[in-house]
Amino acid sequence: MNSSAHRKELGQFLKARRAELSPRTVGLPETDRPRRVTGLRRDEVAVLASISTTYYTRLEQGRITPSAAVLSELVRVLHLSDAQRDQLFELAGKDVGEPRRRAPQKAHPRLQAVLNELSVAPGMILGRHLDILAWNPMAAALFGTDFAKIPKPQRNYVRRLFTDPAMRTLYADWEESARNTVAVLRQQAAACPDDRRLTALVGDLSVSDDQFRTWWGGRHVAPRAGGTKAFNHPVAGELTLGWDALTCVADPDQQLIVWAAEPDSRAYEGLRFLSSWAVTQQDGPASDTAA
Repeated sequence: MNSSAHRKELGQFLKARRAELSPRTVGLPETDRPRRVTGLRRDEVAVLASISTTYYTRLEQGRITPSAAVLSELVRVLHLSDAQRDQLFELAGKDVGEPRRRAPQKAHPRLQAVLNELSVAPGMILGRHLDILAWNPMAAALFGTDFAKIPKPQRNYVRRLFTDPAMRTLYADWEESARNTVAVLRQQAAACPDDRRLTALVGDLSVSDDQFRTWWGGRHVAPRAGGTKAFNHPVAGELTLGWDALTCVADPDQQLIVWAAEPDSRAYEGLRFLSSWAVTQQDGPASDTAA
């Protein structure tokens, strides 16, 4: 357990860094109302770090010692440099450690083989951080996106969901879908609190999108995989598709997501029409080997 003196010093460190940041720096909207404090308020830091205001207040008061996961969130929220991060962890009596380095993911051959066989159903392989590892022409047609033209670091499902305006009109229930996706991403963050790439993704989206920031600070739990999604497609019209996820046994960090419709249904006919249209748009299945 950290000593009382160190806990108080930790609280002073957090308070000082909080005072150095403006709402604009962390992506919070600025208002005409005068602010009573210099920099960020405690409740603002707490929301961005996904902890309660009471918990954060006790941190600044030197009454408790935070976990490594909470410290990692505060590093992101307070925009700490590497040196400041090391100091924060030292004051908390925690080992910074080296972030686990994982090789870049590629679509697993078995999932890719299944994806390649899908002709009418849109399919997509998602990896860590909900990165888009592979897709078929139907997925490109459904989402109206040539994923091969998106740089790999930006080829991410949640990033597209929040930064591509077309996604907000494509999903009939965009808010529900986006909120569930944030919950899935938060589960990944809880399992890998030291993943810098995931931390950077969350930081970027927290700054650029108010809804993402609000939902990230919430406690919404995503429903179990599977269900239906309604789309307002600009070419195929209204499509209500069932979807499910197939997890790769050899690499549980990646899943094949498939959207499908019952044969002879209106949605199935819409997919067949979209399939014919997709032939003129893309040459074939693609994956993260694309440029």
